[in-house]
Amino acid sequence: MLNQIGQIALNAHDVSRATAFYRDVLGMRFLFEFPPKLAFFDCGGVRLMISLPEGEAFDHPGSVLYYKVDDIQAAYEEIKGRGADFLGEPHLVAKMPDHELWMAFLNDTEGNTLALMSEVR
Repeated sequence: MLNQIGQIALNAHDVSRATAFYRDVLGMRFLFEFPPKLAFFDCGGVRLMISLPEGEAFDHPGSVLYYKVDDIQAAYEEIKGRGADFLGEPHLVAKMPDHELWMAFLNDTEGNTLALMSEVR
């Protein structure tokens, strides 16, 4: 039964540059690296691997990673202040019966799309 993600891989063409972004701009917990090809981070118990593409078939931006945050405006301001280039400000995506879903999108240094998401009660 598949019920837990152990690791997510994201492509990078410059692993050192991407490592600095995820560590210093996003503030993720750096675990270890094998320069120049691999770097690993912890994201709430799920390992994020930043790596050079394994071959031409894998050389493309990854899936969108959605990071859950409690206060999207505060997270947006903090990460933007560290140099992240957001595609827009946090905005309402959907009104659910018990909460509103807010998101803000940004790109990392390697062209991968990331998002902040917050479920506001």
